[in-house]
Amino acid sequence: MFFDFGVRLHAKSLRLRLQKARSRLLRRLFETPTGRRFIIESMSPRVVSMTVDAGDHHLTFSPHDYIGRKVFRKSHFDRDKVNRLLSIMRERNLLRADGVLLELGANIGTQSLYFALSRSFKTIVSVEPDPRNFKLLSVNINQNNLGERIKAFNVAVGESEGKIDFYMNGKNHGKSSAIRQSASDAKIQVDVKPAPAILQEAGVSTEEISLIWMDIEGYEPVASRSMIELLARRTPFYMEFSPVFYGEEGTRRFTGELSEHYENCIAFFEDDGERFLKVRDLPTTLPQYDILLLP
Repeated sequence: MFFDFGVRLHAKSLRLRLQKARSRLLRRLFETPTGRRFIIESMSPRVVSMTVDAGDHHLTFSPHDYIGRKVFRKSHFDRDKVNRLLSIMRERNLLRADGVLLELGANIGTQSLYFALSRSFKTIVSVEPDPRNFKLLSVNINQNNLGERIKAFNVAVGESEGKIDFYMNGKNHGKSSAIRQSASDAKIQVDVKPAPAILQEAGVSTEEISLIWMDIEGYEPVASRSMIELLARRTPFYMEFSPVFYGEEGTRRFTGELSEHYENCIAFFEDDGERFLKVRDLPTTLPQYDILLLP
């Protein structure tokens, strides 16, 4: 009898040790990129949002969206690009202590937070038309106590005030745009305002803007025409430049419009690094790359 009790006790202890060992092994596995990828890709549709501790901030995202999945796997979304941009601006003495960032296409606030945490701008005016993204943008601003530094607006940027058709991408909310990219995109209407009207509502003058940052999935030419005053001042201007949307002729037309205000730029190519170029010489046949228009 005592022997049987001892055997059962030993077996229970062994099971507990095995369970703890298994838990430790799983924790180590799920902390690897492969493990985190497995978790996020297995997430139930009933989980509508997740929050991660990213070290110097918390970030809430949809686990079913491209950006959210990347954040979960890497704890950031292209933060290295923000850091590189700020480094270039410091090297060229383009940052001002009293400067304001105008951010067009803020998405859920990844870059908004990175810019705010860098302390490189007095204020950030963040513009995001997709209501799904804007809801998470607001959460991320508030949970990081950045409401006094980031002013967020749920509108699109365009040449005149009113409403426009807007197409929400189901799998990658960052690809939602005023330009339809897929037949499955859900069409809604969103408010649209010219950039000066947004700045006026934010209580910011054009003279205060020290950087324009724009990623709006092909609508860049229209948005740029809404802020001629900022371009005429040759405000440093970073954007995702997308000939794939504009077409070759449209790209030439857009570069012509930009070269009326800017002579030089730095182009960032995924496979070819950074290159200093004349704006008029920007490639028209590459699908997409980033540029920084220099004053």
